Amino acid sequence: MPEAAAGVSARTLLALVLGQLGIHAAMAGLRLAAPLQALREGYSPWAVGLLLALFAGAAVLSALRVGRLADRHGYHRPMKLAVAVTVAGMLCALGSVWAPEGWRFALLCLAAAGTGMGTNTGMLTIQRTASHAAGSATERVRIFSWLGVAPSFSNVVGPVAAGLMIDIGGFAAAYLLLLALPLVTLVSARQVPRQAPWGATDAEPHAAWDLLRLPAFRRLLWVNGLLAMCWDVHTFAVPVLGHERGFSASTIGLILGAFTLSVTLVRLAIPLLAHRLREASVVRGAMLGCGVVFALYPLAPSPAWMGVCAVLLGLALGSVQPMVMSLLHDVTPGARHGEALALRSMVINASSTALPLLFGASGALVGAAALFWAAGGAVGAGSWLARRLQPA
Repeated sequence: MPEAAAGVSARTLLALVLGQLGIHAAMAGLRLAAPLQALREGYSPWAVGLLLALFAGAAVLSALRVGRLADRHGYHRPMKLAVAVTVAGMLCALGSVWAPEGWRFALLCLAAAGTGMGTNTGMLTIQRTASHAAGSATERVRIFSWLGVAPSFSNVVGPVAAGLMIDIGGFAAAYLLLLALPLVTLVSARQVPRQAPWGATDAEPHAAWDLLRLPAFRRLLWVNGLLAMCWDVHTFAVPVLGHERGFSASTIGLILGAFTLSVTLVRLAIPLLAHRLREASVVRGAMLGCGVVFALYPLAPSPAWMGVCAVLLGLALGSVQPMVMSLLHDVTPGARHGEALALRSMVINASSTALPLLFGASGALVGAAALFWAAGGAVGAGSWLARRLQPA
């Protein structure tokens, strides 16, 4: 990892990246293994959809409480809680292997909710810490670019490791491996310096919603919601469009893999260019780019051209997260960044919970192409909001 900027040491930044990698890879692995176990035991696709919804749904319900916890106690206490909840979820998954048949699905549901909640707790805590450790807006962009690489890498490491262990030793072996990954987070936390709590401890339970009175923060949430929708549309509609055209599973996988690779590459490049980038301009350009790519995606005549669209979309969406996180720091009060991050997390996870169900219902009626065009029109039209994000 390159030398960190002045406000954050390279050791601390590496610890934050590893902290996110440990719990996120465990959750990503379980998102592969738990639905696969449920299908092999004869549960319906609806049950699998419920399992996947619980990963994000539990995060929505717990986000505000976690944000306040991070505001009040800093890094270490919330991170220990994140590891404990994630480990508890993994133990439920492990128990489902040997539990009586009537209890197995219930334990898998608890596992999905626990790991989803634990991962979100860790992510919010890490983002809160990174935001306050940075010494400038440029440094925040660089830090969040490095942190943004962790989920991309985790989405490869977790599922691949889980899949290999299932083939080699079964689901119990996979869950044991995933159970060990959060320990990486616990060990890396020892390298993060302890800091005094940043937030007040007497905040009202409903205080987080007061942040919605800030016009810039409301605009940022709308922008973030539109961009999160683009991720969900792409994840859902590419397999549907590929299936409509008779593409093989491996071809569809390569298209999605090209998207993930471009997201990772742009986040690796941003730290080198951060001093030249203006956050609001990058976000607006990304939204316009997403609109154009979504308009062209259904018109792509071959898998290769769909792969080109996937790469371009990955470059656009991959560049957004560091910019949004830096802007969020600027448009919200310093003592309430944890709550602001929690509200942003609620928007993203609510999208990941509800939109796939909506896409499944509407996609059967109108087709994947219409989903691309509708989402592209929405995000393109919403790009005007990004012009008013840059703080004075």
